[in-house]
Amino acid sequence: MRLTKLLLSFICVILLVSCGGNDGAKGKIEISIELKSAPVVNADSAYAFVQAQVDFGPRVPNTQAHRDASKWFKKKFEAYGASVAMQSFTDYVYDGKKVELTNVIASFYPEKKKRILLAAHWDTRPFGDRDAENTYAAIDGANDGASGAGVLLEVARLLSENQAPDVGVDIILFDGEDWGEHNEEAGKQLPADKDTWWCLGSQHWSRNKHKAGYTAYYGILLDMVGAPDATFFYDSVSRENAGRTLEKVWGIAGQLGYGAMFKKQNGFQGIIDDHVYVNNIARIPMIDIIDYRETTGSFTPAWHTTDDTMENISKETLGNVASVLMSVLYNE
Repeated sequence: MRLTKLLLSFICVILLVSCGGNDGAKGKIEISIELKSAPVVNADSAYAFVQAQVDFGPRVPNTQAHRDASKWFKKKFEAYGASVAMQSFTDYVYDGKKVELTNVIASFYPEKKKRILLAAHWDTRPFGDRDAENTYAAIDGANDGASGAGVLLEVARLLSENQAPDVGVDIILFDGEDWGEHNEEAGKQLPADKDTWWCLGSQHWSRNKHKAGYTAYYGILLDMVGAPDATFFYDSVSRENAGRTLEKVWGIAGQLGYGAMFKKQNGFQGIIDDHVYVNNIARIPMIDIIDYRETTGSFTPAWHTTDDTMENISKETLGNVASVLMSVLYNE
């Protein structure tokens, strides 16, 4: 595969004079660096990876679609030269049901000591509890689940076909992120052994890493990265635990021309997502690239509804996010 020919041939220093209410960075000096070239992303390929997941049907734990998708992920990552570990475990959800879960862990360049962790969740919510009509309907989870995993499969494909970056790369697809409690059950007291009904896979992995002593220089989590009009803001967990990485990734996105999508402004406060547990339990600084809508202070309109389908997936958004990740990796 060819590499990008575009090199940003300047180093610019910009004095930010915006009010602190946007990003809390009044008077801060931001330095852009000359970016090295990175493998060119194929947005059609990323889209096809999302479509392939949706074609299995809702990837809800304990279903055949979930089991089939798990095997497919393993096969795809192995085909791209990764060493793959399938971390299977049993947990239970808000109504007492036991669920069989599997974290998919794909490692590239195991000989490299400096490692970057990329992650997403691959399961789908078992019910569209924010749907206008049927709050127990199964949903496709095209954006909420499949989009992040699809982008990471595109990253894996590119790593397999190009010269290696200077860092090792570990990709984790967390399971059990999106079961949670049904909206009607929200607010009920949790049992003593649960901090939340969400993010079961990342909690398990953070306490039981696939490799003894594993750590990474930093991590990047993807969640809902496929909507046509996606916007990614700073979230409070990322700022507090991995601020430098957050600024670096958003800075690279801006240099690539995606500043309108990656906004250097505060968004979610106190969000619960997989990066919370990677930061707090695994002690790996991890940021979250997650779609935030400033007008509503929430997620996309299709979130947790039957509208989370391929009709609401954008090749351009997928390609832009994948391009940012590749540029980050090849500029370490």
